[in-house]
Amino acid sequence: MSRFLPLTIRFVNGGTMVVTTVAEAKKALGGTWKNKDAPAYLEAARLVDDAIAGTCRPAIAFAAFKKVAAQQGLLRPAQPSAALTMLDQLWSRSKTPPS
Repeated sequence: MSRFLPLTIRFVNGGTMVVTTVAEAKKALGGTWKNKDAPAYLEAARLVDDAIAGTCRPAIAFAAFKKVAAQQGLLRPAQPSAALTMLDQLWSRSKTPPS
């Protein structure tokens, strides 16, 4: 099981990738981004490398990855899980006034 909630990345070339680990974040950073020279991108790449090397907490590296993906418009909104959708439906039914 992954430590992080899945992030869906849509690259500039139209490809997509689901990222749930620091190793997958490293692979995603090798994809087609809008600006690989942006300071936030370079910082995320460094932190991901550091996390893989064991010199940075994975949560910090993953947060930096998520931040730069959002800044460059590559982060796709997550769809609610099937369980959450079911709970939402049950909750909305309980709020319906009796007839």
